[in-house]
Amino acid sequence: MHSDHRPRAIGRAALRGGAAGLLGVAVMTAAEKLEQAVTHRPNSYVPGRTLMTLLGGHPGDDDRPVLWNHAMHWGTGALLGALRGVWAAVGLRGPRAHLTHTVVRLAFDQTMENSSGCGAPPRTWPVREQAWDVAHKAIYSLTTGLLAERLVPPTLESRRGTLSH
Repeated sequence: MHSDHRPRAIGRAALRGGAAGLLGVAVMTAAEKLEQAVTHRPNSYVPGRTLMTLLGGHPGDDDRPVLWNHAMHWGTGALLGALRGVWAAVGLRGPRAHLTHTVVRLAFDQTMENSSGCGAPPRTWPVREQAWDVAHKAIYSLTTGLLAERLVPPTLESRRGTLSH
C-alpha cells in the first residue's frame, strides 16, 4: 500500500474498531448485569466520578452520576476499540492481541481513575472485585477484538524488520 493511503486506512480501521468497541461494551455490560444479578454486587460509579473530575468537576464519593458513568463506559469502549481496529489493520491479531488489549483496557481505566483521585489501586480491592473486573474487561476485549478482526483486514501488516532490528 502506498504511504499516502496509509493514514486513510488507519482512520477507517479506527472507525470500524470504534464500532467494534461499542459492541464490545454492550456484551460486557450484559455480562456484568447478569453477574450482578447473581452476586448482588452493586454498580460502581467510579467511572462517572472520574470523568466528571477529569473535566473539572468535584463529585463526592456518594455521588451516583449515571449519565457520566455511561459516557465514560461507552466512550472508553469506543476509544480503545479504535485502537484495536488499528491493531487489526497492522496485523496485531489473535489471542496475543486479545490478551494485550485486556491489559490495555485495565491499565487505561486504572490510570484515569487513580490519576483523578477517584479510584484506588486494584491491589487494595477485595480479590473478588479484582477477579470480576478482569473478567469483564476480558469479555470486552475478546468481543471487540473478534469483531475488529472481522471488520478490518490486515492490509497494513508489514514484513519489514522480521529478520533484523
